[in-house]
Amino acid sequence: MKKNYTVKLKRKRKLKTDYKKRLGLIKSQKIRLVIRKSSKTIIAQLIDYKTKGDKTIILIKSTILKKLGWRYNIKNTPSAYLTGLLLGVKAKELKIGEVIPDIGMQRLTKNSLIYATLNGVIDSGLKIPYNKKILLPKERINGTDLTKNAKNILNKNQFLLYKKNNINLDDMEKHFEEIKNKILKNG
Repeated sequence: MKKNYTVKLKRKRKLKTDYKKRLGLIKSQKIRLVIRKSSKTIIAQLIDYKTKGDKTIILIKSTILKKLGWRYNIKNTPSAYLTGLLLGVKAKELKIGEVIPDIGMQRLTKNSLIYATLNGVIDSGLKIPYNKKILLPKERINGTDLTKNAKNILNKNQFLLYKKNNINLDDMEKHFEEIKNKILKNG
C-alpha cells in the first residue's frame, strides 16, 4: 500500500515563510513590523493583512539615509537604528500607534541589525511588544564601538572606503546625533 505525500508549499520548502508563525501574527489583527536584511541594505516596513494580499503601508530602506546626509555605511548598527527610527516617525504621522514585530525566518543573535532597527522603532514612540533584554547599549547604537573597533583592528580593509572618501570615523557619534535629530524634527 502506498502512502500519500503532500508536497509542502514552495515558500515553506525554501525556508522563506513559517506559516504557523505568520498565522499567529495575522490573528493578532495588528499591523506587522517586518524587518529584513539584504546584502547591501536594511528594509523596514509596516504591512497590513488583507484577504486579497498583504498591503504595505510604509517601506523604508536604509538607502534613504543618504538623502538625509548620512555619510557612513548603510548596513551597520547606527544606520539600522536610524532606519527604524525613521519608520516609527512616519508611522506616527499616519496615526499608527501599535505594531507587532515580524522577523520571519531570520536567525536572531544578540546585538543584531534586526534588534537595532527594532530599537529605533521603539524609541520613535510606537507601541510594540518586546523584551528589554534585546535593547542594544547606547555605545552600539550611536557607533562608538565601531570607532573603537576601527582603531583596534589590525586589518583595516573594511574601513578603507572611509579613508578613501576622507570620512573620519571619530565623527560618527556626532554625525549620528545630527541625523537622529533631523529625523525626529522633520520625519
